[in-house]
Amino acid sequence: MTTSPDDREKYQHADPRPADAVAPGIVISPDTHRSNRIPPGQTRTRKWPVLHYGRVPIVPLDRWRLEVTGLVERPLKYTWDEFRSLPRVEVYGDFHCVTTWSRLDNTWAGVSACWLLEQAGVLPEARFVLLKGYDDGWTTNLPLADFLQDDVLLADEHDGAPLTAEHGGPLRAIVPRLYAWKSAKWLRSIELAAEDRPGYWEQGGYHNHGDPWIEERFG
Repeated sequence: MTTSPDDREKYQHADPRPADAVAPGIVISPDTHRSNRIPPGQTRTRKWPVLHYGRVPIVPLDRWRLEVTGLVERPLKYTWDEFRSLPRVEVYGDFHCVTTWSRLDNTWAGVSACWLLEQAGVLPEARFVLLKGYDDGWTTNLPLADFLQDDVLLADEHDGAPLTAEHGGPLRAIVPRLYAWKSAKWLRSIELAAEDRPGYWEQGGYHNHGDPWIEERFG
């Protein structure tokens, strides 16, 4: 776990805001209403850690694309400018890494996952989502029902600043209610499927679901 020089200014000196102190109009992740926001086995960090398994892919924005494929009525494909023109949402949520650190009090901005899939038109037989990154074919899987929660988004900003490459920029998924490896960095595509297909870490022994509150760390 490291921190980058650009993110040292994000060190959290204060206690996390309670959910009811967040500005109106921001989607509140339900777990921030808990009296104890630290899941079992986790420790709060005030830093903004950098953690990933391999290289940091750098994709020029003029070549960047996001696709929605699989069991949808209308496959989608966006350039960066097209994605940035979509309706925006902000989400207030906590962030739990399976390596046992938790960063509370995050505000993410981007596009609602639920809204995006509404534009694609999810077919009835779709049950799972496979998220694919620009980093050498990396994937992660999750149930469609988890991906459609209103606090899930495709984020290009964190705490008011563009998401840096080290933290998954230009775009990453954010799924606040699951461990952070499910929040795929460097997002390239979203595929809907009828059957579950375990991703990189899931095939390597991590839990297929990843709920931090019941410590679904390993399969």
